[in-house]
Amino acid sequence: MEHLNTKQSIVITSIFPPSHAVRAFAAAPGSDVIVVGDLKTPADWACPGARYLGVGAQKALPFTLARALPYNHYCRKMLGYLDAIARGCETIVDTDDDNIPKDDWCFPAFDGDYDTIESDAGFINIYELYTGKKIWPRGLPLRLIHRDFNLPGCLRRKPAQVGVWQGLADEDPDVDAIYRLTDGSPTYFDSRAPVALAQQVIAPFNSQNTQFRKECFPLLYLPTSVTFRFTDILRGLVAQPILWAAGFQVGFTNATVVQKRNPRSLMIDFESEIPMYLQVEAVVEAVSGTVSRERSMCDNLFAAYEALLREGVVADGELTTLQAWLDDLRRTA
Repeated sequence: MEHLNTKQSIVITSIFPPSHAVRAFAAAPGSDVIVVGDLKTPADWACPGARYLGVGAQKALPFTLARALPYNHYCRKMLGYLDAIARGCETIVDTDDDNIPKDDWCFPAFDGDYDTIESDAGFINIYELYTGKKIWPRGLPLRLIHRDFNLPGCLRRKPAQVGVWQGLADEDPDVDAIYRLTDGSPTYFDSRAPVALAQQVIAPFNSQNTQFRKECFPLLYLPTSVTFRFTDILRGLVAQPILWAAGFQVGFTNATVVQKRNPRSLMIDFESEIPMYLQVEAVVEAVSGTVSRERSMCDNLFAAYEALLREGVVADGELTTLQAWLDDLRRTA
């Protein structure tokens, strides 16, 4: 497994004993692996090469956020981000305990000349560039799942400053419960050159094989008042207009992990995704109407969530948690 950045932290959350994926990441040299536990995580969790932040260790962290976050929620992963940032990491890779890295696992350089999707479509189905199969990423508006976006015709080679790289996942990629209930067959994506998205081009990105550059660390914030299956998608949709305002783009690259998905009920996933199905387009509209190039990334993030609170996408208390995240970021910078 190749690692291009020795100041890279890989952050994982888990309620299971050390998985094949966790052991593979932890065994590779060159990255700091942090696993964040929760109340359901085995009390004796340990894996050579990984630093484990159990509930007790989380309480001892010097972060206001540790006292603000709910338990038994994916958002506790943010304590791993803060711990990595406090230790001086330059990049953070967000992944899960069921994503096994391939031997060639790595990410492209953040800055370079890349095939860039230029389109006036708004939302696109990025999977079209990697397979001819009818499949769509979690977070794509359902009204668009049958649209042909003709993405090869939208590509232009251009300089890009990528703020967030999304790597795909083979076998059981990131899709919604509707896809899994109606098909769900294994998918193995084609390989191709990395792709960047021009401004105003929107593709959902998740937390399964995702790299953030240092300047974009504020956008790691996972909203706490939405469901498990919506939180990372909402984060990605909020992030994109803010990235544009700061001069950054989202990039996509090949499937460099294989997902051996942890067992879950598809109907429970479906129920958890209902707010996502109904709100993704309203989220982008609300955030895009709020973001300003005159504000800092942190100020834009707070303004975005103020707008989402007014729209009823997030609940009371979200701004308090967000403020704790921003305050802790400032203290660790």
